[in-house]
Amino acid sequence: MHKSATGSVPEAAGDLRLLMGIALGVVFLHVMTGGKYGFQRDELATLDDARRLAWGYVAYPPMTPFFGRLSLKFFGTSLRGFRFFAGVATAVTLVLTGLMARDLGGRRGAQLVAVAAAASFAIAGGVMMQYVAFDYLAWVLTAYCVVRLLKTEDASWWLGIGAAIGLGAMAKYNIAFCVAGVVAAVALTPVRKYLLSKWLWFGVVLSLLIWFPNLLWQIQHHFISLDFLRHIHARDIRIGRTQNFLPDQLKISAAIIWIPGLYYCLVAKDGKRYRMLAWMYLVPLALYCVIQARAYYLAGAYPMLYAAGAVWGEQKLAQMGRASANVIRVAVWTLLLLTIGFTSAVTLPIAPINSAWFKFASKINADYKEEVGWPELARTVAQIRDSLPPDDREHLGILGTNYGEAGAIALYGPQYGLPTPISGVNSFWEREYGNPPPQTLIVIGLDKGDRDEIFSSCELAGHTGNPYGIENEETQDHPDIFVCRVMRKSWPEFWKSFRYYG
Repeated sequence: MHKSATGSVPEAAGDLRLLMGIALGVVFLHVMTGGKYGFQRDELATLDDARRLAWGYVAYPPMTPFFGRLSLKFFGTSLRGFRFFAGVATAVTLVLTGLMARDLGGRRGAQLVAVAAAASFAIAGGVMMQYVAFDYLAWVLTAYCVVRLLKTEDASWWLGIGAAIGLGAMAKYNIAFCVAGVVAAVALTPVRKYLLSKWLWFGVVLSLLIWFPNLLWQIQHHFISLDFLRHIHARDIRIGRTQNFLPDQLKISAAIIWIPGLYYCLVAKDGKRYRMLAWMYLVPLALYCVIQARAYYLAGAYPMLYAAGAVWGEQKLAQMGRASANVIRVAVWTLLLLTIGFTSAVTLPIAPINSAWFKFASKINADYKEEVGWPELARTVAQIRDSLPPDDREHLGILGTNYGEAGAIALYGPQYGLPTPISGVNSFWEREYGNPPPQTLIVIGLDKGDRDEIFSSCELAGHTGNPYGIENEETQDHPDIFVCRVMRKSWPEFWKSFRYYG
C-alpha cells in the first residue's frame, strides 16, 4: 500500500469524505436558513442582471449574474434557490482549506482545525448571492494550486493557478491584488525558477484567455467599471467604511490560527518551502493598507494561513506533554466554535424579525434591514398607479433612483402589471427608458432638488415602508414616492446626464 505524506491512501480518502461532508453540511445550513426575510437590495440588482446575460456589467464581471441565471433556471425566483450557488462556492473553500492543511503535512486534526477557522467566513460569505462568495473561492483555489505546486514541484500546476486567477477575474476585479501577491512571491522566493518554465507562461495565457471576453466587453464599454470602482471607493472612504482596515482583520479572521500560520511560512525552518504563501498574504495586505480598502477584501488570503497555522500547531502540540496539549486543544476548539456560533447568529437570516436578537444582530449586520419591504414597495407603487387617471396610466413609467428600488419593481411589479422600471444606476442605465418614452412617472426616492431640475410638476403620492416598522435605507433616505409630469428636457437629452453609480 502506497503512503501519502500524512498517512495511507484509505486514510486520505477518509479525510476527503469528511471534508466534503462538512461542506455539504454548510450548504444544507444555507438552504435551510436562506428563505427567511427577503432579497437584499444587492441581490435584486444581481437578479435583474441575471435575466440579461452579458460578458460584463457596470458593477461586476459576469460570473455572479451567470450563476444567478442558473439559479433562476433551476429554482425560479425562490430566495433559497437564488442563494444556492453562493453557499456552494463558500462551502467548496472549506474542502480546499482542509486539503491545503493535508498537503502541508497535517493529519485529520489539523485539517479540521483549519476548516473550523475558515468556517465563519464561509458561512457569512455564502449567505447572500453576491460576488463576495465567488471572489473568495477564486482566492482560495489559487492558494490551493500554489500549495500543490510547492508540495509536488510539478510545474503543470501553473495551469491551475492561471485558471483560478482567470475565473477570479470573471468574479471580481479584486483578484488583481491576489495576482500582485503571486507575482511578488515568485520574485522574492526560489519559485522564481519557474520563470523559465513553459507551464508558468501557459498559466498566464490561460488566465488571460478566460478573462478575455470580459476584457473585450470593458473595451467596448470604455472601461466603465473603472469609473464605477473609483466612485464606490471614494464613497467607502468618505463614509468611513475603510478606516479600520487593520483592526478589522482580527474581526473577520481567526487570528489564533493564521498568525502562527504566517510565522510558519515566513520564519519557521520547517515552512521554508512555503515562503510563497507568506508573500501572497503580506503583499495584498500592504497594498490594501495603501489604497484604504474594506476589511473583507483580504478574506480570501486567510484559508492558506489557517492551513499552515493548523499544521504548525499540530507539530508543536506533538512536542508537548499530553495534559498541556489537551488544555490547548480544548481552548482553541472552544474559541473556534464560539466564533462559528456567533457568526451564524448575526449573519444567517434566522432571528425573528424585531426580536431582541434581530435588533442586536442588525447593529452588526446591516443587511438584515435591507431584506424587508421590497414586495410592499411594489404593492404601494401599484396602488398609486391604480389611483391615476386613465391617460396617465396609459403612458406611465416608474423611475427607481437606486438598484434596490428598480430591482424590486422588476421582480415584483409584473404581478401587478407594472411597466419595466427605469433607472440611471449602474447597468440599469444601459437599458434606457423604453419606446415610446413615458409621459407620466412614478418616482421613488428622488430628492427635491433633482425633482425640480428634471420635472415641471411633481406631487407626493405615497411613502416607502414595511410592515415591521424597520428603519432601513428606503424608509430613512428614500421615504417619498411622487407622481411627476412634464420633463424639462427631452428624454434623449436627459438620459445622457442621468448615469450614476451606486
